[in-house]
Amino acid sequence: MDQTLVLNASYEPLRVVSWQKAITLLFQGKVEVIAVYDREIRGVTVRVRLPSVLRLLRHVRMKRSYADVPFSRANVYGRDDHHCQYCARRFPPAQLTFDHVVPVARGGRKDWNNIVTCCIGCNRRKGDLLPEEAGLRLLRRPRRPPALPHLTLSLGLRRAPKSWHDYLFWDLAWDEG
Repeated sequence: MDQTLVLNASYEPLRVVSWQKAITLLFQGKVEVIAVYDREIRGVTVRVRLPSVLRLLRHVRMKRSYADVPFSRANVYGRDDHHCQYCARRFPPAQLTFDHVVPVARGGRKDWNNIVTCCIGCNRRKGDLLPEEAGLRLLRRPRRPPALPHLTLSLGLRRAPKSWHDYLFWDLAWDEG
């Protein structure tokens, strides 16, 4: 694992950074180490256990409002939990695409309210048609996600190191599905 979870001074998860950025923050005196990996980083005169979880010593304000979820392919997949919104099957990201519910050719926009996660087969079947014209039904209408932290953190929880679990607010039973 080459990534480090960075917590705000109040122990809220802020972001995931590379191990190089984590070491830089550590040597700048901006963080304290909460948890470490078994791996060591060695220099000519120094040996440091690779940080797994860091906590900022000073509280930082979130620049982005929690309600302002950036529109991206990964966030659309996350919102839809990697399920095709037509056939309801779950796919890995490499086997997904996104679909304009109302095709661009018919005035559909590229935004949260018109884009859904779609498998390649359903996308080909739908083409430039409306879902009902292609004999497809949406699982649910697309909409802007209500909050950023849940969406962002839910994308990688299955692979999150054990040392992060106490700082990520999630339900083990929900994530095992």
